[in-house]
Amino acid sequence: MIFFVTLIVIGVIKFKIRIMKKALLLLVIGLLRLAAISQNVNEPEALGLPGDNLNLYAVLDVFQKSRTLEDFEKAINDKNRKINNLDLNGDTYIDYIKVVSEKDVNSHAIILQVPINAKENQDVAVINVSKDSSGKISVQIIGDADLYGQYYVVESSSVRTSVTPNPGYAGEAKAIIPETAYTSVDGWPIVLYLFSPVYVVYRSPWYWGYYPNFWHPWYPVFYHDYWGYHYHYFRNNQYHRTLVVLNPVYYNHYYPRRSTSTMVMTNKRNGSYNATYNGRNYRKPTFPSRNGNTAPSMGQSLNKPRVASPNRQPVPIRPTAPTINRRMPNREMQRPSARPVLPTSKQNPARPTSPSGRRN
Repeated sequence: MIFFVTLIVIGVIKFKIRIMKKALLLLVIGLLRLAAISQNVNEPEALGLPGDNLNLYAVLDVFQKSRTLEDFEKAINDKNRKINNLDLNGDTYIDYIKVVSEKDVNSHAIILQVPINAKENQDVAVINVSKDSSGKISVQIIGDADLYGQYYVVESSSVRTSVTPNPGYAGEAKAIIPETAYTSVDGWPIVLYLFSPVYVVYRSPWYWGYYPNFWHPWYPVFYHDYWGYHYHYFRNNQYHRTLVVLNPVYYNHYYPRRSTSTMVMTNKRNGSYNATYNGRNYRKPTFPSRNGNTAPSMGQSLNKPRVASPNRQPVPIRPTAPTINRRMPNREMQRPSARPVLPTSKQNPARPTSPSGRRN
């Protein structure tokens, strides 16, 4: 009798051990899947184009929080906000982004432009602010095709939030924008300014070789680090990608007149911008769809995004020293008291410092 009881007890123990092993195995598999999902969400994605180093979600967020176009220009060039990581002319220093605005009745084009050298400028993106016949205002930022591919459009989702999305954005964000202003672009301070009687078309007085006193070029960081500052924009509902250009007439009027640079096109062909990816490949971003169709609403096809190839070596291109034009374009603006001077020694781009230097 004792023998049979012992066998039964041993069988029950073995059965429980078997169940515990299966439960432990399922738990481990579940944890591995959660880790894989989390890693996939935080995995960087890249177009494989120069525009990867200027996050248009972050730019639109700063535009929303700015009072004037002068404030907006200063904010996107602020090193502490970690928004600008562009080096389009390949001199290993961050480019200054100037703002040029245009106005046509109830439409405003806010153009972000980089002086490449003494003779060339490159448009980076344009912010379209338009008011239709019913008085409804729309705001979209459209990346330049040379830097982002065709129809890279970002707009506000009009979702209420009181959180400053960009951890690198320091300053008066919460004080400038009340929580209710997120519900409509009509309440954005800069939109109110653009449609106010006191607004005057703004054209940045700065150009190649002359920059404001607050700005000093710094070394760009690798894309993996830059993505870490902004990946959260792709996980919230405040901004989203779209394929619909809300004011195509005005945009089609601007597009043929936009500034482009032969140096930027040469650098793209040579693979110079691939150095920012540090030889790594990243997953491609998911394009938005409209009724199951991924084609743009204006009838043109999207360029397929490219990712950097680790086998291609970057070819550095340095602009020659420009001849400085001593005439300022705007007499009302004062010439800065000092110009940046390039540091005497280079440093590793992966470890950015703050050289107070002038660009080559």
